[in-house]
Amino acid sequence: QVQLAESGGGLVQPGGSLRLSCTASGSTLDSYAVGWFRQAPGKEREGVSCTSSSDGYTYYGDSVKGRFTVSRDNAKNTVYLQMNSLKPEDTAVYYCAAVWHYYCSAWALDGRDFGSWGQGTQVTVSS
Repeated sequence: QVQLAESGGGLVQPGGSLRLSCTASGSTLDSYAVGWFRQAPGKEREGVSCTSSSDGYTYYGDSVKGRFTVSRDNAKNTVYLQMNSLKPEDTAVYYCAAVWHYYCSAWALDGRDFGSWGQGTQVTVSS
């Protein structure tokens, strides 16, 4: 089973950018769909994006569409989440997750199909 580790979180001012990384070990990511999720204190987990294993299609949640972009570097076995135009409401712990041979669409963003999860990285957007 694939193991995942997120990095790249931190403190950023509103309007700024961050890039999160999700690096896999134990297996190559190219056969996995990779999702990004976030959870703010006192709130339910929210699906940010899901990138399909077959064709790399990425489905984005409405709250991040147009601001966040997912990319993949197979040589590094890493998926990135580029976050631009950050807002205070983007503050949360961000997690990446993976599921083998999976096609993403809206229902993927509830996360229940994902079996492998990273430990999370904190993103704080504040002035």
